[in-house]
Amino acid sequence: MQLKSLIPSRQRTELATPEISLFGPLHRQIDRLFDDFAQGFGPLATGAAANLIPRIDFAETDKAMEISVELPGLQRGDVEISLDDNVLTIKGEKQIEENRDEKNMHVSERAYGAFYRAIELPPGVDPSTIDATMSNGVLKITVPKPANAEPKKIEVKDGPNGKGSGSARAK
Repeated sequence: MQLKSLIPSRQRTELATPEISLFGPLHRQIDRLFDDFAQGFGPLATGAAANLIPRIDFAETDKAMEISVELPGLQRGDVEISLDDNVLTIKGEKQIEENRDEKNMHVSERAYGAFYRAIELPPGVDPSTIDATMSNGVLKITVPKPANAEPKKIEVKDGPNGKGSGSARAK
């Protein structure tokens, strides 16, 4: 078992609630602490490919949710975005440069490997309305908010015996 599997990750981020908003900065600092701790173990420490957890910003306006993802060194073809059961998934892989083996590397701090982020969205999001652009290593995803379902009043009708008293008779 890899040590990284024991470390909490931010793969499933839910929409901000008042409780999360209150502790948001603390939560982000703890996440960064675990991320930094995890970098010293597993595949990254041995020089092989590492699992990356890209940093995100999640903002909300009256009409949309806006997600910005840091993906330095990647192009739009390196990223795959999907929406399944109200979960927006961002995944891909950062490849090691081809001419890297020809050099005598003294320091190598850049991370390579597969990455994955999953963000739970509210129900009713239409995948065809999601817009994603990538510029300067930053992926920006705009998700229009679904229309709020208005509560529908249901009329209570008389039962089959025609009496609408609603009382039950005991036998």
